Amino acid sequence: MKKIEAVIKPFKIDDVKDALSEKGIDGMTLTEVKGHGRQKGHTELYRGAEYVVDFVPKVKVEVIVDDSRLEEALAAICDAARTGKVGDGKIFVSSVEQVIRIRTGERDGDAI
Repeated sequence: MKKIEAVIKPFKIDDVKDALSEKGIDGMTLTEVKGHGRQKGHTELYRGAEYVVDFVPKVKVEVIVDDSRLEEALAAICDAARTGKVGDGKIFVSSVEQVIRIRTGERDGDAI
């Protein structure tokens, strides 16, 4: 099993959710996060004063999938989250040792 963590622009979350749903991947966790990559934030004007926004608002989407579904999940997220502009985000993939559904005690693939 793999854990996909995608840090994306907030306005793309509905597109990503719909793209994953179309592939039959329903479970996900969303977290509102802030951060910056190479763009190092940006400057904005507020009431005539310029200030630096060091951390840009993003959404982190976490999804657990079977190894066999990894590539289709990654493609769905990439296609749905891409705007072609700086700050589209990143995707991190890591291995998951075990999953347990608390309510039923199901494990691993059955618990996803």
